[in-house]
Amino acid sequence: MRSRILGIYVIAAFVVLLIPIAYTFLFSFNETTRTNITWNGFTIENWLTVCEQPEVCVAFGNSILVGLVATLIATTLGTMIALALVRYQFKARGSISLLLFLPMATPEVVIGAGLAAQFLTMGVAKGLGTIILAHTMFCLSFVVVTVRARALSLDPSIEEAGRDLYGSPRQVFWRITFPLLLPGIIAAALLSFSLSFDDFIITYFTSGSVQTFPVYIYVAAQRGIPPQANVIASAVFLLAIVGTLAYGIVNARRAAVRRGR
Repeated sequence: MRSRILGIYVIAAFVVLLIPIAYTFLFSFNETTRTNITWNGFTIENWLTVCEQPEVCVAFGNSILVGLVATLIATTLGTMIALALVRYQFKARGSISLLLFLPMATPEVVIGAGLAAQFLTMGVAKGLGTIILAHTMFCLSFVVVTVRARALSLDPSIEEAGRDLYGSPRQVFWRITFPLLLPGIIAAALLSFSLSFDDFIITYFTSGSVQTFPVYIYVAAQRGIPPQANVIASAVFLLAIVGTLAYGIVNARRAAVRRGR
């Protein structure tokens, strides 16, 4: 009886979570010219003319640009910080570890308001640059935590074996340490990009006149989100599903090959 109740609960939770996604995907095929609130008929024209609403594509491009740049910077700096916290002893190590958790624990509205006030005080014009700085700051903590967990799981004897074989510090890092860290770095980069692409609150405080995709959706929702925005959102969701399935298939094949050996 309990297992049945748990199964019903899980199914109901998935249905509730998938309703907005199904709505977005369905209304990407809605035949409409002004608002996209009521169903007027089926069409694939929205998918063929996705950039007829240029603001949609510009906002989506801004989100991709901000996400990629912020992810690159945060992943690079975060990996170095994580290695420093794991491998070296220094006085401020405990304080830095504590401070890195503050952006994760602080409400985004507080971070966004604080950054907006700081940029205003410093006389920095808000735009793509300030968005990238803000996203890099709050993504950095997630990268450090993820890569640090991976670094703590590494066996030091493997690197010692590389040094025993007369490998230089650079060779040991690039041929042994970095490949072992790579799964954690990739996971941190994917997490960082998804957080950056999806962020609205901090972006809204630091964007100025520049619109990212979440900000555009918020502004457009007041008059009805255009179907082209639903098309882009649906395409991103389908791409994520395809990528996840492809990764699972590749891992399953690798495991099968290893078992065959």
